[in-house]
Amino acid sequence: MADDFLKLHEEIVELVKKLEDQGIHVKFQSDPSSGTVRISTDKTDSVTLAKMGLEDISELAYATAEHHPYWGILYNGSQILRIVLDKWDDNLLQDEINEMVWHADEIKNTSAKVDGNIHDD
Repeated sequence: MADDFLKLHEEIVELVKKLEDQGIHVKFQSDPSSGTVRISTDKTDSVTLAKMGLEDISELAYATAEHHPYWGILYNGSQILRIVLDKWDDNLLQDEINEMVWHADEIKNTSAKVDGNIHDD
């Protein structure tokens, strides 16, 4: 797998160089330990990148739905973040605040359940 990632990384570096030569500025991040790369233009803002990361978090929450003890924390936390990011440049409505409070209560409830299963070894 390390060889596959190295080959992928080298190919992307070459592509980024070609794009830069054409005047297209690219942000490129790679993490060999996880085998991931992230590519965007220099015009991609932090909120957009955060939303993309949140999609990955939401996908994990949906995929593990209730099969992992931390699922409720992950899911409800992601829902709060979704509301915040969607309204980043706007004002939150009372309904949205109420929804975030509801999700926060769900996190508290799940945390209490998880806390009851913690054992000090």
